[in-house]
Amino acid sequence: MPRWLHSTAICTVITFLSVTSTQAAPLQVVATFSIIGDMAGEVGGDLVDLKTLVAPDADAHVYEPRPADAMAIARADVVLTNGLEFEGFLSRLIAASGTDASIIALTDGLPTMEEPGGGHYHYVNGEAIFHAGAHDPHVWQSVENAKGYVANISAAFCAADADNCTQYQANAADYSARLDTLDAQIRASIDALPADRRTVVVAHNAFRYFEAAYGVTFLSPQGVSTEGEAAAADVAGLIREIRAANAGAIFGENISDTRLLERIGEETGLTLSGTLYSDALSGADGPAPTYIAMMRHNTSAITAALTAE
Repeated sequence: MPRWLHSTAICTVITFLSVTSTQAAPLQVVATFSIIGDMAGEVGGDLVDLKTLVAPDADAHVYEPRPADAMAIARADVVLTNGLEFEGFLSRLIAASGTDASIIALTDGLPTMEEPGGGHYHYVNGEAIFHAGAHDPHVWQSVENAKGYVANISAAFCAADADNCTQYQANAADYSARLDTLDAQIRASIDALPADRRTVVVAHNAFRYFEAAYGVTFLSPQGVSTEGEAAAADVAGLIREIRAANAGAIFGENISDTRLLERIGEETGLTLSGTLYSDALSGADGPAPTYIAMMRHNTSAITAALTAE
């Protein structure tokens, strides 16, 4: 081989190795459930290798972790959580994993509401399951709060991967601008409703932040079991409240059993108006595969039901 060609080949190899060595592996990120996973993907883009533990249409409150989840957390650089005791499975999973990852609660620093009665119920296969917690964890139901999640994700990624911080911040800024547009659209849609047509019934009390932000009242069978005389009395009280408030619609949720709602609907003359997405996104082929799509779907479903004749 001519000396000049040999030298060129060596330079090419050195250049290749140099470029390869500077291309760091993607940041290893675990998100606890689908809504956070979507936000993390928006901020991280191709710079992160993202795993979401609780799948779309699944309830994080009753999720049972798998060995693969502990392995993912063990390998992670950053674990994104909601906090406020939303993921009841998480503390034991982190302990089992032995991870050195940064554990980030995305609700840190955001305004939160106290949880009436110290918790709320989910209905799974007809069974009432109590989720204890001092604060309502469904903070993302306000788009302004969702922007706080995005800021916290960006800060976490920058802390773990300073070399790519500028890109994370740019992605977060772009996403936050789209969230501002979403927030304005929701406000315009709700503001167009008559003031006396802004009450709906839902499966569990997951929409208090939406209520505070946008002015829709949500009634729910919080604390109501499906068995026993006390449950019957509680349901009767809720039915009276629904009638007094002139609730205009009743919705199922993608993570909740609808049988109790159907019973309430029979007593109040309301029929199920569709499905709202509260604690989880839909699958890719559903109406709420992203956070933005979820909020648009919920708003559209609510306004359509409340304006129907």
